[in-house]
Amino acid sequence: MRPGDRIATVAAPIRVEWRHYDKAGATCERCGDTGANLEQVISEYAGRGVEIELQETLLNEERISESNLVLINGVPLEELLAATAGESDCPSCSCLTGSATSCRTVQCDGEVFEELTPELIRKGIEAVLG
Repeated sequence: MRPGDRIATVAAPIRVEWRHYDKAGATCERCGDTGANLEQVISEYAGRGVEIELQETLLNEERISESNLVLINGVPLEELLAATAGESDCPSCSCLTGSATSCRTVQCDGEVFEELTPELIRKGIEAVLG
């Protein structure tokens, strides 16, 4: 999507849930980058008349395997993109947890993404918009 592109008006808001590990208000670098990218993309769509509701779900260490998961209308982003989820070592999470920790990744078109980029998020929203 480029600035100025028109988008059909959607009757109901699009629901985006962002799950990420949180320890005393801090999250890892890749989740922080995903969060900033989500805010950027949601702002872009709001400027075009598309209502998107963002829900942040803060996770404890027991649920860290869900960290950096984005669901759009309840569907994981990787499903909308026909991509796959994986994981890789996350030094930033390891600092927060005090032990070696892995975070979710998304593999799309042969590339592994540790943070969910604006382009991936836009593609997921476009898939929902049809």
